[in-house]
Amino acid sequence: MSAPRLVDRHPEIEAAELVAALVPPPRFVDVRFDTYVPNPAEPTQAAAVAAGQRFASGIGPVATQGLFNRIFSKRVPDPAPGLYLDGGFGVGKTHLLASVWHAVPSVEKSYGTFVEITHLVGALGFAEAVRRLSTHRLLAIDEFELDDPGDTTLVTRLLTELTDAGVHVAATSNTLPDKLGEGRFAADDFIREIRALSARFTVVRVDGPDYRHRGLPDAPDPLTDAEIDARAAAVPGSTVDDFDELCAHLAKLHPSRYGKLVSDVPAVHIKGLHAVPDQDVALRMVALADRLYDRAVPVAVSGDSLSSLYTDEMLRGGYRKKYLRSISRLTALARDAGTAFGR
Repeated sequence: MSAPRLVDRHPEIEAAELVAALVPPPRFVDVRFDTYVPNPAEPTQAAAVAAGQRFASGIGPVATQGLFNRIFSKRVPDPAPGLYLDGGFGVGKTHLLASVWHAVPSVEKSYGTFVEITHLVGALGFAEAVRRLSTHRLLAIDEFELDDPGDTTLVTRLLTELTDAGVHVAATSNTLPDKLGEGRFAADDFIREIRALSARFTVVRVDGPDYRHRGLPDAPDPLTDAEIDARAAAVPGSTVDDFDELCAHLAKLHPSRYGKLVSDVPAVHIKGLHAVPDQDVALRMVALADRLYDRAVPVAVSGDSLSSLYTDEMLRGGYRKKYLRSISRLTALARDAGTAFGR
């Protein structure tokens, strides 16, 4: 009997499910500020913990005005402050973001990746998304990126509406707010929107080496196809896919569905890995790697090594940090798979 395949899965997500799913993913369910271990050689990490704690402590319940103030006060409240965690990959920014979310006691809070938030707006419509999210006290956005002009306009409008309504926004990114979109599209044409967006955040830098690989060996060498089949057979429910077929399948799914695609899979096996042919495929692989990492799904491959997934030209381009993060996360998942099988 052949192993199940990801390409045979066609997950659907209803609008109500999108809202209900706005919580930290499984890997970050139990993280807290006190479980983050700052690198003593990097003072920015301890400072980021303190900044996150201060930000979370300042988010209280929705303030209510008395009748007199509501009638006679003409003052427009200042926008709610935001927190922007900027730094390289593997320094624990997502850990800190999830810790902010957990530290805010109100149930009126939401957490999602940038692509999940933009998809939510597309599914609900802008006005309805604003209506639902504006009742929250906190919106946490992981992997904040502006990859195209449409995202720039949409997110600027969304965050302006939400922060004006009193929603505190915390975000992580590998790019400073005023550099978003740089090297990816004509960001200069949208500089006013980008600057308006960056003005809503206090930027906290988080530096340091990639903790996922600190003092650890490299990822295991690629397996043979026969070894892939043997490992998959030993873990009921794990999937085996041809790399090219998987890439073609991902093109048919919105990236917001990738989490559900792998949500109950104990391990993912991919045969015939090689360098991706273009940026579109590369960005889909980045999104898939992020969702696999969020759910701690081990990954084993045959073919080329994971380090060759993105070409040298891609690693010199505007998405460089995304690709390096992807390799870092996939390498960690491949190491997890190697440990489980003793290789």
